[in-house]
Amino acid sequence: MKITFLGTGTSHGVPMAGCDCKTCTSKNPKNRRYRSSVLIQENGKNVLIDIPAEFRLAAIENRIKKIDAVLITHGHADHIAGLDDIRRYNEIQKSEIPFFCDDKTADELRQRFSYIFKNTQDGGGKPRVKLNIIEEGNKFDAARFSVIPLPVMHGNDKITGFRVGDFAYITDVSMIPGGTFALLKGLKVLALDALRPEPHPTHFNLEQALQAAAIIGAERTFFIHIAHRLEHEELEAGLPENIRAAYDGLGIEL
Repeated sequence: MKITFLGTGTSHGVPMAGCDCKTCTSKNPKNRRYRSSVLIQENGKNVLIDIPAEFRLAAIENRIKKIDAVLITHGHADHIAGLDDIRRYNEIQKSEIPFFCDDKTADELRQRFSYIFKNTQDGGGKPRVKLNIIEEGNKFDAARFSVIPLPVMHGNDKITGFRVGDFAYITDVSMIPGGTFALLKGLKVLALDALRPEPHPTHFNLEQALQAAAIIGAERTFFIHIAHRLEHEELEAGLPENIRAAYDGLGIEL
C-alpha cells in the first residue's frame, strides 16, 4: 500500500493570503501546504480521502490517472470544495464514482452541490457521484479496500476518520472517544491533526496531538492539517523520532 499526502494544510492553506510570516514567505517547499487530503493506492486501485479546493492541482502534480472511490470525513468547505473536479475522472473512467460518508455529510453534499443531483440539460458538465452512507461501527468496502470508520469529535460535531489496513487518517479532531482508540491498535502509519502550538476549540494543538499519538502507538505518525504557526523544519526538530510532519507530495509505503 502506498500513501501520498496530497495536502497537509489547514483551512486557509499555507501560505495564507495576506500573511508575511516566516512560514508563509518561506522558500522551503515543505512549507507550502494545500488543504489536507490523502491518496491510498494498492493493487491498481486508488482511493481518495477528502477532496479539497486544490484537488485538481494535486492530481496533476501527482499524476493521478483514476479515482476508484472517495471517502469524505465531513462537510466543511476545506474538505469538499474540489468535488466538481471529479467530473474529469467520470470522463476518463466513463462511470460514476462512489463516495462514502455519514448521512449528515451526505445531506451537506446534496445542499452545497445541489446541481449534481438534479436533472439538467445534456452537456452541462457536472460530476457523477454515487453517495454511499456509512454507519458508525460498521466496516465497509470501497474499491476492494476494507475500511473501518473512526468516529471522532470536531468541537461539537461528530465526524469520521478512516482506517484502511494498517493506516489510519484522523483530521479535524478535538477529542478521540475511547471506542475509537480501541480501533487504532496495531497501526503502522497514522496521519493525525496537529493544527498549531496554541489550544483550539475544534482541533488538536501540537501538545494534544503528541499525547494522542503516544496513546495510539503507531509505528510511524505523520502530522497533518498544519497551520502557518508551525514552520516545517522547526516543528520536525522538536518531534520524537517516530513522529514527523507530513508535507505535500510525501509518499510512504506500508
